[in-house]
Amino acid sequence: MKTTISLSTPAELETESLVAIALNQADPAQIDKNKDAKPQIKLATADSAVQSVTADLFSSGEVTGKPFEINLLHKPAGVKAKRLLLISGGAAKKFTGYDLRRIAGTAVRTLKARGIRSLAFIAPPGIPAEEAVRAIVEGALVGNFDPDYYRSDRKDQKIDALTILTTGDKATLEKAANEAQVIGESQNFTRDLVNEPSNRMTPTILADRAKKMCQEVGLKCEVYGADKIKEMKMGAFWSVAQGSDEPPALIVMRYEPAGAPEKPVLGLVGKGITFDTGGISIKPADGMEKMKYDMAGGATMIGAMRAIALLKPKVKVIGIVCATENMPSGKAQKPGDVQIAMSGKSIEIINTDAEGRLVLADGLFYARQLGCTHLVDAATLTGAVVVALGYTNAGIFANEDAMYDRFRKANVEAGEKMWRLPLDDEYKENIKSTIADIVNSGGRWGGAINAAMFLKEFAEDTPWIHLDIAGTAWTEDQKPWIAKGPSGIALRSLVAFVKGFAS
Repeated sequence: MKTTISLSTPAELETESLVAIALNQADPAQIDKNKDAKPQIKLATADSAVQSVTADLFSSGEVTGKPFEINLLHKPAGVKAKRLLLISGGAAKKFTGYDLRRIAGTAVRTLKARGIRSLAFIAPPGIPAEEAVRAIVEGALVGNFDPDYYRSDRKDQKIDALTILTTGDKATLEKAANEAQVIGESQNFTRDLVNEPSNRMTPTILADRAKKMCQEVGLKCEVYGADKIKEMKMGAFWSVAQGSDEPPALIVMRYEPAGAPEKPVLGLVGKGITFDTGGISIKPADGMEKMKYDMAGGATMIGAMRAIALLKPKVKVIGIVCATENMPSGKAQKPGDVQIAMSGKSIEIINTDAEGRLVLADGLFYARQLGCTHLVDAATLTGAVVVALGYTNAGIFANEDAMYDRFRKANVEAGEKMWRLPLDDEYKENIKSTIADIVNSGGRWGGAINAAMFLKEFAEDTPWIHLDIAGTAWTEDQKPWIAKGPSGIALRSLVAFVKGFAS
């Protein structure tokens, strides 16, 4: 998608479709009190010519102002655009960059379904121009992605060109748009990896895709196979891989920019289970096809490393993905087995479907061995986090408040929904074993926390964030702003987090 910044008057721009946001100016508190209160709809633009086009429509009372309400006007009088697309954004007082990002995605998905290939989007004046440009570009790119690659009747529907109508310093805004383009494209790169079925995204293929990406953007990349994994005594990682005929892959990506200080070194560790049957503790058949997405954490780290390499912050970053299948076979580990992790800790296997924490245990410890001073892992780790937070928020865990505060700042900037869950010492009792150091499954209650407590054993005192994205890495239903399927959650937050160390 080609993106252009324009300082033109919206009404004077010739375009296939002009997009404007309609906001309800009424006080949200009064709306809540009086459900019958008439909406006070106004366009988020200073262009009086565009506003006049909508005057009759708004006065008719037909527009409610509820989020994502759509009205499309053809040949609008006094405007050079062929169409005027109006998308409601809800209450003006509550409208933020988070909402703008979703409105931009909605605009793209609405228009491309009609065969339209270009649009001009009026940036709302109520949001700072740079923030608005970033949100529009990122949202538009996310909305432009569709996962139906393998349909023989797939229609070639996409937006090729986006113009953003705004005010301010054009050079500054173009820089913001270019950075947002990198982030949006990297998020879609991640979604592309997650979307592939497991027969077309084995650990070997995932490693090859990572290597190709690294070559394209100038990252160092090393891939290690089963022999090296065993040689390094990654017993937790290998215990998951041993049941599969597909060889595992330990993917290590390095970003070491000239002029970056020796420290900090940021470690981004991703779970790369390219298909998860549950192993001997096999999952129910219903819904198992979605377990191709169990490598979403690893894909997110690969996509994040792509964006970091292109944005060039002055900080060292190492990305690590532990990729394997989790399969039941005569070679597979069994409940009751004891495995020795790379750190030397012994792990009693209670449930072979609690495999993601096993590969991450060795990934986190290995990152520390490579000199990482700060760690972030991302994984579709537990169904329990979905029970706790549903499909809206990802779970955040942190072993220190300062690290959490730093990540939270990046998370808010990126406009992604996440919620911190506790790591109180009392939960450690849940992962104690009678015959080994720890168990890999602490039971049903507090399952997401138990999994995080397990990982904390391998991060130890290194500042660490754990992101459980099991409920948010896959969009269960088609939304106005995003297709059903992989979401690319956490990539924007990770990139903002890394950039924060360089500022």
